[in-house]
Amino acid sequence: MHLGHLIPFLFTKWLREVFDVPLIIQITDDEIHFWKDLSLEKVKEMAVENIKDIIAIGFHPEKTFIFRNLEYMGTMASEKDVLDTSTGKPLVAADQNGQNAVEDFVDPWNVHTSSMKGVDYDKLINKFGCSAIDDSLIERFKRVANVEEVHLFLRRGVFFSHRDLHVILDCVEKGQKFYLYTGRCPSSDSMHLGHLIPFLFTKQSIGFQETLARIKKQDTFHENRSHFGFSDSDCMAKLLFPYNQAVPSFSSAFPHIFKGKTDVPCLIPCGIDQDLYFRMARDVAPRIEFLKPSLMHSKLFPALQGANSKMSASDPNSAIFLTDTEKQIKKKINKYAYSGGRDTIEEHRERGGDCSVDIAFQYLTYFEENDEKLEKIRQSYSSGAMLSGKIKKILIEKLTRVVLDHQTRKKSITEDIVRGFMTPRQLVIDF
Repeated sequence: MHLGHLIPFLFTKWLREVFDVPLIIQITDDEIHFWKDLSLEKVKEMAVENIKDIIAIGFHPEKTFIFRNLEYMGTMASEKDVLDTSTGKPLVAADQNGQNAVEDFVDPWNVHTSSMKGVDYDKLINKFGCSAIDDSLIERFKRVANVEEVHLFLRRGVFFSHRDLHVILDCVEKGQKFYLYTGRCPSSDSMHLGHLIPFLFTKQSIGFQETLARIKKQDTFHENRSHFGFSDSDCMAKLLFPYNQAVPSFSSAFPHIFKGKTDVPCLIPCGIDQDLYFRMARDVAPRIEFLKPSLMHSKLFPALQGANSKMSASDPNSAIFLTDTEKQIKKKINKYAYSGGRDTIEEHRERGGDCSVDIAFQYLTYFEENDEKLEKIRQSYSSGAMLSGKIKKILIEKLTRVVLDHQTRKKSITEDIVRGFMTPRQLVIDF
């Protein structure tokens, strides 16, 4: 996992603690098997390592359930399922001079923008048909959650849009419970285990399978292709995968957690690139008499090379990984982090740095918790008083602490702890 993968989990942890609700975390190991030329054994190794990273963030063991699709569903895929490694629609990339630029494009497999400032999220809100998280909604969130200040990801606009968040806030005001659902696809950047962890269960989850069947029955082949843009050359497993990701949106999938209740509202914090899956889930929900899941969308965490690209697990120089050493972090930031500084010191002193494109500053907006300190850095850098080398030094110190602290916590995650999080059980929540 890299730093960008942490964002939804850090925010989800805060939400779970504020509202004291159960959390479902789905590991979509079937997704990476279907889209990448990787063996099932390798996929499982990556999933286990990612699960340890997730647990190390500090989730409550009695209120969190983690599962892997390929194991929990009892539907181990065949190696023959992987017929191709295409990842979606081809896009025309912009060159360094901005030529051949196309409109911003975001889906679960492709992200493209020609601007060094990144995706235009206001336009994306209109394109996707979601709603902005504005000041009035944040103020209501504070009142309902009974907190003096919201998470920095909310107050700084990292989570910037939503679908039906007011439904969740209404539930809380009425004293009703909801649950959180998030997840991730295992990534190849992880340091793999030398052996495979023996999990406690291999049998099917009946609730999951029944919910999956109901969703599939309500969606047509035409709607599937319309939603996800699959072509005739895509393997059937790809066409079916989106339903697997939609299932945890409905409490009927987890009767052991929700005591058979099928009407528990769900809130999904996720990257905006994942919205497509849950648009489908929301479309299907009324047809099977389930509640539509609510969503909170985060902006895309930029690559070191700039906000016009997305962090990639396949490019070790595009990201700071949770396995990086102090030396690697320093080298990557100094060498690869796109700078908003000017060409010469004289020009920088005169015109100041551009915080809107400077990666060191952008990363600090995610990881520097002190608002006053961050604002002083912004003013100093944008005025020209602070040079690019200094702001990179500040980021190196901050991220080194974040990553090394995470590595220390992860070392304490044993096989028994992993099994505890992944055992189907009733969580310590009163429904």
